Amino acid sequence: MDKRVRDAGLRPTRQRVALAELLFAKGDRHLSAEELHEEALAAGVPVSLATVYNSLHQFTEAGLLRILALEGSRTYFDTNTSDHHHFFIEGENRIFDVEGDAMTVTNIPEPPEGMEIANVDIVIRLRPRQ
Repeated sequence: MDKRVRDAGLRPTRQRVALAELLFAKGDRHLSAEELHEEALAAGVPVSLATVYNSLHQFTEAGLLRILALEGSRTYFDTNTSDHHHFFIEGENRIFDVEGDAMTVTNIPEPPEGMEIANVDIVIRLRPRQ
């Protein structure tokens, strides 16, 4: 994991490497800073919530993560950085990927002068049937 952090242009501090191991050891997943902080403490990694937030944002800027802002002030981080869409279960705060490439996005407006579209994120919100 040291190499992955270093290859992303970040200094592989003990805390960054430990957080990266927790993030990426379980495959593609979505989690909040608070969830990663709880995992770190449970794994015996002494780290503050502020350090977790800072590391997650540094990982995002380095291209290792994607940010998903879904529920008010709650931000989730996605270890799958490819272009893909998400289901979000309201009330449970569960996120999972829309599988396959069956979705198409049409009628995307032209970006303003001097800008280009970097990504299109679609979140399909789900709830139990009434």
